[in-house]
Amino acid sequence: MQTSSAGKYSSGGFQPIIDKCSGCDRVVEENSSQYCGTFMQPSAKWRLGFCNLATHSKPEIKVVTVKVNPLKAAKRASAKKK
Repeated sequence: MQTSSAGKYSSGGFQPIIDKCSGCDRVVEENSSQYCGTFMQPSAKWRLGFCNLATHSKPEIKVVTVKVNPLKAAKRASAKKK
């Protein structure tokens, strides 16, 4: 059984997208309104800062480099050999 997409989005279960969702491939335009085709409440997915299924933006990954004291590293390496 297939239901019409117009009835699916206009029934009130789906909420319109927020500004962070604009540009996503999952956005569906129906009756001059834009809805997320995956989530009923798009604002809830962005509450923690990032939507996990957003196709228009990727999360930033921060790489932290740790400085190692070469004298301490040499002492640890020699202690493991004994």
